[in-house]
Amino acid sequence: MRAVVQRTGSARVEVENRTVGEIGKGLLVYLGIGNEDTEKDLLYMVDKLVNLRIFPDEEGKMNRSVLDIHGGILVVSQFTLYADARKGRRPSYNQAAEPGKAEKLYKKFLDSLGDRNIRVSAGIFQAEMIVVSQNEGPVTILLDSRKTF
Repeated sequence: MRAVVQRTGSARVEVENRTVGEIGKGLLVYLGIGNEDTEKDLLYMVDKLVNLRIFPDEEGKMNRSVLDIHGGILVVSQFTLYADARKGRRPSYNQAAEPGKAEKLYKKFLDSLGDRNIRVSAGIFQAEMIVVSQNEGPVTILLDSRKTF
């Protein structure tokens, strides 16, 4: 499982000119699900996200998590995080999970975040979306559940 995580002041996702997901201060998470991903990857990623200390404390040091600041998480599914562009000019997406498996894990991911008392918002799986965000810092972190060591 791969994620691009951005610290935001606000973020929203629109589908067909209507807002389908929105948060204030928190995390915007672009989530990619791979062929080999399991619930173990999902649980690793959820735990990492809710405890990632990338929000400033009173001294301006990044010591607070989204839980600490009572922020929200906006999740946008993005299979293109599994793009392999090493050969040619057209990326291969062979490592991305097929839609049925990906959607199932995506929904479990959202539920698992909600179980952690996080305000969760999301885009629509497989929809053409417009994402608008105010990246603070800017802080952008790459996470990969298969690169844990």
